[in-house]
Amino acid sequence: MSDQPKNSSNQNVAKQARFAESSSSHLRAEYERWNAVSEAQPVLVQRFLEGQARILADAIIQKQPQARFTLPEVVVLEKGSAQIRIPPESREQLAGGLIDRLTRSDIGIALRQRLSELEQSSNKNIATAAGLVRHTTAKYMVHTMLPSGRSVVYVPDEGEEIPTIPVGKISDTQSAITAASDAIAEEGQIDGSRGELLVPFVPAARRFYLPQWVAFDDEYHLLVNSTSEAEAHIASMQRFLGVLHAAVSLAPYVVADEDYQAKRYGMLGQLINQGRALARYETAEIIQTIKLRAAAQDLNRGLSLSLPFFDDQILRMKLHNFEVIPAGRIMFIPAFVVRASEQEQAKVAQDTRLSSSTRKHLLNELRELEESFLSVA
Repeated sequence: MSDQPKNSSNQNVAKQARFAESSSSHLRAEYERWNAVSEAQPVLVQRFLEGQARILADAIIQKQPQARFTLPEVVVLEKGSAQIRIPPESREQLAGGLIDRLTRSDIGIALRQRLSELEQSSNKNIATAAGLVRHTTAKYMVHTMLPSGRSVVYVPDEGEEIPTIPVGKISDTQSAITAASDAIAEEGQIDGSRGELLVPFVPAARRFYLPQWVAFDDEYHLLVNSTSEAEAHIASMQRFLGVLHAAVSLAPYVVADEDYQAKRYGMLGQLINQGRALARYETAEIIQTIKLRAAAQDLNRGLSLSLPFFDDQILRMKLHNFEVIPAGRIMFIPAFVVRASEQEQAKVAQDTRLSSSTRKHLLNELRELEESFLSVA
């Protein structure tokens, strides 16, 4: 009897694994099918579709209320078949209506709906043309809108699932010539006869997918000029993943694209790593501020904290708010911080709204806060 729940659990896991494998296989088959249809098109049609893809991708990313696009004049249904003309009255299309313009609705939803309607057309030429617009736009977002980065390998932290820690070291003497991926062109007055001045990224940054957006090293030391610059790097990485998410929303099968997989893997690990580093850096600044204000007798009227942490489910910084000392004339003593930190650790450990890895990250910050005042409590 005792083995029955265990066997049932194993069967559920196996069933989920088979379902995931089947879904992945279906998406890959659909991706390859549309790749073949796209490659079968005449070169002029491919260039035309790329132009429409640029218009639609920009509309999605810029969150425009409406988007106009045009179906190609002719399409080829499969490799080797004849070109078939699209009815002129069906070529001009509009995604989003007057209500969408007034309510500023998501153009991505309106575009997906319009393309789906066209793909269900009884006219196979129109259906194929709409599918090509969808396919080309999704690939444009993945391949063209986003830069490619370095080949990287991440490993997950202990007890976690998402790989976020880069492995391997990059030697400063790896090459006598600085590669473009290892450096950034420095702005300013440069002798035009000598080309751009390449400033190498530090080794800690070159372990990540896109070194130009790395703001912290392994020890949470700031590699840029300010926290606002670090926040700008975080925002750039969030936008990068936002484009990938928009591409998948438009054409789910694009997850089978190798560039998509490489870019998502490289950027997801980098963003979570750097987001956590920013939170740890700001936590250290909060601790230092508390100590300075305590020394100046400036915390005797109460103390509330907003501890920053990076939520790896929504991929954004959040604040954990809690009270250390109630408002009033109460003299500050370090033991209050220790006690409040301990109480918050107990609450966070039971907070199922956060992923296990995010809870671990926030608990580490609370322990750091506790230990910073434990020795003087």
